[in-house]
Amino acid sequence: MQLNRLVHFHKTLGDKTRIRIIALLKGGPLHGQAIAGKLGLTPPTISHHLSKLREIDVVYQRREKNTIYFYLDEKKLERMAGAILMIGGDEMFNFQVDDQEKVRVIKNFTLPDGRVKTLPAQRKKKLIILEYMLRGIEQGRVYSEKEINEHIRQFHEDFATVRREFVMCQFMFRQNGQYELNPKEMWPL
Repeated sequence: MQLNRLVHFHKTLGDKTRIRIIALLKGGPLHGQAIAGKLGLTPPTISHHLSKLREIDVVYQRREKNTIYFYLDEKKLERMAGAILMIGGDEMFNFQVDDQEKVRVIKNFTLPDGRVKTLPAQRKKKLIILEYMLRGIEQGRVYSEKEINEHIRQFHEDFATVRREFVMCQFMFRQNGQYELNPKEMWPL
């Protein structure tokens, strides 16, 4: 679940040694002995902290001959650190939509049998239609890709696009071909 990943990320960074390692790697790649020397810690302690940072994918390693150098993945670090802003009531990420507007958009973009005519181009309307297509998906249940495809086909023939939109718009979390609804607090509506 995405919320769990975000919590794990922040818990992992909640250690001053790991923050100091990140600060060192911001200056460029270093090997474990160099990090240990600069921080005045033992190599096994540094290895432990580096493995925790690798778990959350903010540090990666490359071998050069007999030495392993550690690199900071700054883009991943920025993206994960900024992900917390996607949760909650930030107006930039959450659209305020009343029930009347939802009903109007759903009526305009669906056929009498409930199928979706077309996915709206406007983001706000697209989010309303995506949320509409989640009807029948149970919170807390893990679905296979095949099950999600079958569910989407009830509403729209392009199940691959809709499935991708569910994940990109934070309605669902995907891992290893398994899909699960995110908590409603993470939804953009």
